[in-house]
Amino acid sequence: MAGHSSAAAAHAGNNPFLRAVAAISTLAGWISAAMIVAAVAITCQMIFVRFVLNGSTVWQTEAVIYLVISATLVGLPYVQRLRGHVNVDLIPLMLPKPLRKALAILTLSASIAIVAIMLWYGFEYWHFAWARNWHSDTIWGVRLWIPYLSLPVGFALFLLQLIADLVAVILKVDQPFGLEDR
Repeated sequence: MAGHSSAAAAHAGNNPFLRAVAAISTLAGWISAAMIVAAVAITCQMIFVRFVLNGSTVWQTEAVIYLVISATLVGLPYVQRLRGHVNVDLIPLMLPKPLRKALAILTLSASIAIVAIMLWYGFEYWHFAWARNWHSDTIWGVRLWIPYLSLPVGFALFLLQLIADLVAVILKVDQPFGLEDR
């Protein structure tokens, strides 16, 4: 049976670090949304060129793919800030407050470790493409460091938001898992 979570968006309080990270995550969300809008506009243009003008398209499909993937990665911190990622809050709801806080610290710490590893390898992959001047094998031949830049940027912003979430729980600015006591 589906239900609605009682989790609220992450709180920043008056903490300048948390407020700055919230602003950065919100900006990342707006940039991500703009990339989605651009991908939709390019798709519409591609359809018009191919089916109305009976012309060929060179760059549109590849650009749309890179934009949607980049939007997904850059949008990670915004979705984390809104607590929009898939989660199961059954266990935290059943736990008393001290154990809920311990579980939140554990899961946020594990998430930070995993995302830090993803950031490391994402940066390494981006740098490899940049240093070797990789280009795509398509007619467009885009320099691959450009779309690959979304890997380290997206994971760095996501890591920053996860750290802010951990700080907020530790400083008691926010409730563990965003669950308000009933």
